[in-house]
Amino acid sequence: MPNIPIDRRTENESATAHGLGSTTILALGTFAVGTDAYVVAGFLPAMAQSLQVTVAAAGQSATVFAIAYAVLSPILATVLAWMPRRRLLVGALVVLTLANLGSALAPNFPVLMVTRVLAAFGAAAFTPNAGAAASSLVAPAQRAKALAVVVGGLTAATALGVPLGNLAGKALDWRAALGLVAALCAIAAVGVLAIMPALPGAPRIPLRTRLATLRHPGVLAVLPLTVAGMAAGYGLYAFAVPVLRALGAGAGEETWLLFLYGVGAVLGNLLSGTRVDRYGPIRVQTAGYAGLTLTLAAFAWATGAGVHWLPLTALLMVAWGATTWFQTPAQQVRLINAAPHETAVVIGLNASALYAGIALGTALGGLLLPAGASAALAACAGLALLSLLYLRLTRRHG
Repeated sequence: MPNIPIDRRTENESATAHGLGSTTILALGTFAVGTDAYVVAGFLPAMAQSLQVTVAAAGQSATVFAIAYAVLSPILATVLAWMPRRRLLVGALVVLTLANLGSALAPNFPVLMVTRVLAAFGAAAFTPNAGAAASSLVAPAQRAKALAVVVGGLTAATALGVPLGNLAGKALDWRAALGLVAALCAIAAVGVLAIMPALPGAPRIPLRTRLATLRHPGVLAVLPLTVAGMAAGYGLYAFAVPVLRALGAGAGEETWLLFLYGVGAVLGNLLSGTRVDRYGPIRVQTAGYAGLTLTLAAFAWATGAGVHWLPLTALLMVAWGATTWFQTPAQQVRLINAAPHETAVVIGLNASALYAGIALGTALGGLLLPAGASAALAACAGLALLSLLYLRLTRRHG
């Protein structure tokens, strides 16, 4: 039989193209997960009225989601590591679909809270494993690009999830909006099942090993800033609609103002990533936390003084998104620098800390909001200032 020459470069390019194609459907999944996490803020007052609870109480549905995600993420990464990737990802999206259907049909507030915990279970199982699967689908030289595609789904959800939820809640109602999120999760599940190739499970890292990294002095010093910074920046985002109404924004202006927050979040994340490479994480974080403090203080002043000037509100929304989401790239770099041999573990711990900060901030926002939007914003500005001071105290680490 004659030897037939094989163009290995063509084979590798074909495999890479197929791998990047599979990551696109994973990005749809992360978009669904991110939308699920943020969408409630878009229709919170309507949901509170329907379930006959206060807006502050309804906002705690975001708190329980974040707490459950923070706790479950390292546990599920350990317990489910053996599962083949496609089966695990499809299963997680099915759980998300059922959880959102349950939320859409919830007859009362306690049932809603249970379904939000179930949704967090699916989200905590999907997101880290989607990134791991993406990096396995392509050649090493394409891994950064594949991860950027998958993370892009979460970034897009930050920009679009809440305003789309707000728009769907007005055009239909909040239950229909959650039903649409469930449909999106189902579509992503079918797509992953149809397009993604089979991948084996990953080696199991014991939970004890993951948590032992917390004893590393550098990690122990850096990680609390993720919690404090996200609590300050995200504390009132679940209550963004009441805040906007305190600034005089009408129902027709809420959607595009929320979209501007998302635009700021995307720009802040991208700008931070490039500036960290050039100036280092400490200088970037110093500028970011100073900006967050000033932004929240300006919000507090505007609501307290009764300033109803739409251009100022729009500018503050962009700044709020940018200064909240600038911190993730810099924090990841600091943690990796602090424990370079535990990269996967510290990134996972940072994700848990991020959601712990969201949970703490949302709980704090719900507690302070009855005292008025101005007082709640001032408290968040104070927490941002404390984050800046903590950064200066721990700048030698990472």
